[in-house]
Amino acid sequence: MTLRELEVLRALVEAGKTTVAAQRLGLSQPAVSRALASLENQLGRRLFARTGGRLTPTQDALAIADELGPVFAALARIENRAADVPSHEGTLRIAAPPTIAHRFLPSRIALFVRDNPGLDVTFDVIASDALVSSIAEGRHDLGLTDTVPTHEGVRADLLIATEAICVLPAGHPLAARQVIRPEDLEGQPFVALTRRHSGRAAMDRVFERAGVRRRFVIETATTVSAVEFVREGLGVALVNPFPIVHQLGRGIEARRFAPSIPYRASFLTPRSGPPTPAARGFIDMIHATLARTTDPLLAPPSTES
Repeated sequence: MTLRELEVLRALVEAGKTTVAAQRLGLSQPAVSRALASLENQLGRRLFARTGGRLTPTQDALAIADELGPVFAALARIENRAADVPSHEGTLRIAAPPTIAHRFLPSRIALFVRDNPGLDVTFDVIASDALVSSIAEGRHDLGLTDTVPTHEGVRADLLIATEAICVLPAGHPLAARQVIRPEDLEGQPFVALTRRHSGRAAMDRVFERAGVRRRFVIETATTVSAVEFVREGLGVALVNPFPIVHQLGRGIEARRFAPSIPYRASFLTPRSGPPTPAARGFIDMIHATLARTTDPLLAPPSTES
């Protein structure tokens, strides 16, 4: 198998559509389809299920994509060195809410610190509402959150657009379905995010429109804790797959949910001036390497509906 075929596999895991993967890799759609067919033929098994116009990765595809993470991360570092990327100096103050802070940023900040040894980095974990105010007031140079900011003092740079997924305890009867819908959750024990959470209002509207009443068993403030309550068998939950979808671990099943409940994760910088060179460099690094990450949904957002 070739490196290009493995790139196609990762792009398809991330995008879920051959058209999006082809655009991302600069290939034609038939070329992507041929690469996938060749890879499946060499491995002797299907890597994706074709459902509703999308490609759903099998556990084999997810496992392979996860194993490839260090390989593509090393390639990214080699490319950066080959391009003689200038080293940043001075300070960089980064902030993020808990789930993003603990599940997405540490390895990426560590890479940036290693590549910029003269940079003094501070990393704070704070709630999204406090983060927006801190960025607007210049206490932090850069933030990353899935809350859509309305503060006039911040500038948003979209990182990724995702859709809510349904997480269920392993072996749950609904795990037999490829897509979970509101009516499937009628009467099901439900682990809800608190009303302060950025996605709660959108979830409530979806169920209200469907005329479905959920049976709440607990409300919790973070996606990580919601997943853990599901793992303990308290119920099912709807969560943003960014950035935890490939860190769910044992005892959890994840399925697509329809209708779509959209999320947008964005970098935030103060509107009072341009991003600092270090902040801009960090943002550019994340955008440039997302296609090589081990998480399948951490990729530039598609323009497709």
